[in-house]
Amino acid sequence: MQKSRKKTTNKQKEKMNNLIYDAVVVGAGHAGCEAALALSRTNNKTLLITLNLDSIGFLACNPSIGGTAKGHLVCEIDALGGEMGLNADYASLQLRMLNLGKGPAVHSLRSQTDKVVYHSKMKLVLEQQENLTIKQAEAIKILVDENKKICGVETAQGQIFQCRSVVLACGVYLASKIIIGEYSKNCGPNGFESANRLTESIKNLGHEIFRFKTGTPARVNARTIDFSVLEKQVGDENIQTFSFMTKVFPANKKECYLTHTNLKTHELIKNNLHRAPLYNGSIKGVGPRYCPSIEDKVIRFADRDQHQLFLEPESENTNEYYVQGCSTSLPVEIQEELYHTIKGLEHVEIMRNAYAIEYDCINSLELKASLESKFVNGLFFAGQINGTSGYEEAAAQGIIAGINSNNYLNDKPMLILRRDQAYIGVLIDDLVTKGTNEPYRMMTSRAEYRLVLRQDNADERLTEIGRQTGLVTDERYAVFCEKQKAVNDCLNFVKTTKIKIENEIKDLFDKNNEPITKNSFLICDLLKRNSFDLNTLSSLIPMLQQYPKRVLDLVNIKIKFEGYIRQEEDIIAKMKEKESLLISEDFNYLELKGLRNEAKQKLNKIKPISLGQASRISGVSPADISVLSVYLHSSKK
Repeated sequence: MQKSRKKTTNKQKEKMNNLIYDAVVVGAGHAGCEAALALSRTNNKTLLITLNLDSIGFLACNPSIGGTAKGHLVCEIDALGGEMGLNADYASLQLRMLNLGKGPAVHSLRSQTDKVVYHSKMKLVLEQQENLTIKQAEAIKILVDENKKICGVETAQGQIFQCRSVVLACGVYLASKIIIGEYSKNCGPNGFESANRLTESIKNLGHEIFRFKTGTPARVNARTIDFSVLEKQVGDENIQTFSFMTKVFPANKKECYLTHTNLKTHELIKNNLHRAPLYNGSIKGVGPRYCPSIEDKVIRFADRDQHQLFLEPESENTNEYYVQGCSTSLPVEIQEELYHTIKGLEHVEIMRNAYAIEYDCINSLELKASLESKFVNGLFFAGQINGTSGYEEAAAQGIIAGINSNNYLNDKPMLILRRDQAYIGVLIDDLVTKGTNEPYRMMTSRAEYRLVLRQDNADERLTEIGRQTGLVTDERYAVFCEKQKAVNDCLNFVKTTKIKIENEIKDLFDKNNEPITKNSFLICDLLKRNSFDLNTLSSLIPMLQQYPKRVLDLVNIKIKFEGYIRQEEDIIAKMKEKESLLISEDFNYLELKGLRNEAKQKLNKIKPISLGQASRISGVSPADISVLSVYLHSSKK
């Protein structure tokens, strides 16, 4: 006799539905936070899985946001509707604009950040976000169906969360190991748990795994620092913030301090290289070229008598200071000696020792320009798992991965920012076109169009795009439109208004030894002289006083660098022809006659989406591009 089947109760159905999501984000570092917010804010039921809720948005290394080129990325994230800029402004201890002695293309905002406040605020933003569920768990397996499409995530606790898209943003937690001298431990930064079982699942999906390394300096007790002998570094007043939504300018609450290593420091390091994991073979992972440990600096730059170190506060509510520039993995007793050789730190107490950390990451060449896996539909990667370094690079990838995961779920075209549109476009294009064999760091020198990719115009470049994705709210868009109107009005005013050369204006000419060739000048013509800028003139011309400093600064740059900007825009226009020649994803380069074998192999592996991207692939020559160009043009006819 057949047993009667039990009906599924409403309670059981509800429980099952609680395990079904549109998307799952694995990792709640800076990439994961932006990805989860982008997905949930575009009306996707989203689950964010993290090993530890206390590591959400955690500043595991340097307690700062921004810096050279990184500040550009934060402004771009904000312009797209992301959270990092707002949160960095909120948690700022000190704001400084770097590179002010150079041109505006490389001016970069940097915030000394309260790491406790930054984490707490970001966690609260996530907790209050509609459509977003946060779960403390360890993801151990990515589930795919027979068609190589995402269908779920399995956790170490045995739960299976069904979903149609996954963003992997694991940071430096994949099979991570910290190393201090002869001591090592399988854990993540700051003693947090590591994810030890997910790497195998990623490999089984077809992805190649690399082993990278990074590190962090010691944290020392402020009560034991002799600040009186150190050079104070104060914040700037009245400069732009990361977010154009920030209404109140952050106060400069804390100072940083400058000191240096010396010959005694260097001698100590050289005498203990046999105990340095970086030099005795204990460390296998590849470290960052542009953020080396102190032992690496001493050996690589043997002609230098000293290296700069910055002492930076970690929070308003702790005595811990971060010794920027002195990351090391030397044994703890050597670290004690090392720090005591440094001016101002002769009697310092180390609260947390410096360490190196090794971790797994993937080969970024195995990603599409959308950050989607080439092997699994609906699987996106973002952050340090892609081989990058830094919070800002991670968050930039996170927001794009989140946007494109939403686009995948809703059958929309992928968002792919060009190199002439954003530093984010440069970052992702470098990763998926050139790859990286060491932790990748964003720098202004990587952007060939950096004069048009300034941080002050990030909203002009990207807010309309953010609006189309659904991330730029009505409130954000209204603020943006109001600012743009002010910029256009101000531009029109300075281009059409003449002022007489008399009184204070004449004094400015005399003070700067500027020749007076006529009785009156258009304001825009005055601005093209080195001695004049809008902020100075605004104190003398009442009509300019209605505009905020941010608007005056932007108009000032537009006028002063008008010719150079136009030149760069002409180059971009010519390059766009290559970028507009699109290539099918399933194009078989092996059958195209005239290409060299190396080019065929590289092109077939990377599968560029355009002739422009193809031209940037290492190993593909101009002659190969000519062959491909001829074919693409002829096939369009």
